[in-house]
Amino acid sequence: MLVQFFLLDTEGFQPNVFTTTIPELNGGTLPTATGPNGDLPTIGAVRAVLEPKPGLPRDPNDVRAFIDMFTDVSGLFVINNESGWYEGWIIRDIKVPAVSDETRPDGRALYGAMTRADAKANAARGDGNNAIVSNFVTTDGNAVRPISEDDVFPEIQSNVVPIPVSLGTFNALQQSDIHSYWEFNPGTNWIFPHYELLFTGGTPGSFANGMLGAITSIVPGSGPSGTGPVPFQSILGGNDRLIYGDNPDDPRDPDRAAVRNLSDPNRPQPPNADNLETRLRFIPSRLTEEILFDVTVRIASFEPEVTDVAQRFFDAYAYEVSLVDQNADGVISFVEADVDGFSDGLPNTRLYLPITAFNRYAMTREIDDGLLAPRFAPGQRGYTMDGDAVNIEDPSEFPASMPRDADDR
Repeated sequence: MLVQFFLLDTEGFQPNVFTTTIPELNGGTLPTATGPNGDLPTIGAVRAVLEPKPGLPRDPNDVRAFIDMFTDVSGLFVINNESGWYEGWIIRDIKVPAVSDETRPDGRALYGAMTRADAKANAARGDGNNAIVSNFVTTDGNAVRPISEDDVFPEIQSNVVPIPVSLGTFNALQQSDIHSYWEFNPGTNWIFPHYELLFTGGTPGSFANGMLGAITSIVPGSGPSGTGPVPFQSILGGNDRLIYGDNPDDPRDPDRAAVRNLSDPNRPQPPNADNLETRLRFIPSRLTEEILFDVTVRIASFEPEVTDVAQRFFDAYAYEVSLVDQNADGVISFVEADVDGFSDGLPNTRLYLPITAFNRYAMTREIDDGLLAPRFAPGQRGYTMDGDAVNIEDPSEFPASMPRDADDR
């Protein structure tokens, strides 16, 4: 069943060297991304299709559902050098959470909520946008300013707060088409560590201040306020790289997210959760939203004395990870985040966003900078295409493919 789609083009965001000719930057050089075959438009679509396999949910709002993501793009240049790639991202711009009179024992907000004091503080900030439940959260508390072709980095930017989940990487045939597949499920619905966000060069002032690449999550941890890494000292401290690093005798494999069973058509074996990958750099998608709530809207209940945004990011990341992390290593494993398990006294289904929660898509032109975060996140300077989500009101009326194929993986 078709549950969602995105129509893509190269408009709607500030033009860059990947989408246009800027005389003083790339004038007189060959195009490297969009505009192939005589500068034809680059257009595309992403389809989100519910897998109707036995035992899987048929409701796209169920976080246990498996969603096939098909990306089809007409006209991109192949990326040749420095191991570059295109990467797709489904993005949720977070919304103001509900207000609750209840709090945690320490006075902090409950999961998925803000306190009355938070709402009051947000009402006095900007235009009061962040005090109105279900509004899109904005960085300044003013009305939403969406991404626009008229943006001018870094002075004029959108003020929404995005959560991007990677749809995986791909390349193109020369001046030709992209056809890419990726599966959205609880084992893939994870997001880069948001402490990287301050070091991508995409936050205003970060590049000019020499912050680009000042941290690496190659050895996983809960960031500068937790188990590391530490900016400008990523090779020092933090978790033991001999335990959490990429071991040549046991290569790190974040796709090792599910156990086998004796009826599996591919190498049937008894299940063994002990061998699931534990050295994970990313965390579940909905938990990232909690981190962003702490930073942006819980301004009275979460560390009101801390006004530095970077420090709030570091502290919120370490705190929210600690509520799920069971062995205090600052790394959330697939077992700890098992969608059928519990943590912090709550079901782990709360840790994941359903596919229907995402409202837009972007494709970035990536290079191997060592970060999992999108290039120049949270901004759009690395974009090659984007588009808004269209949710299908009744997916049962839109069959997307044959009901079942021969591959039940």
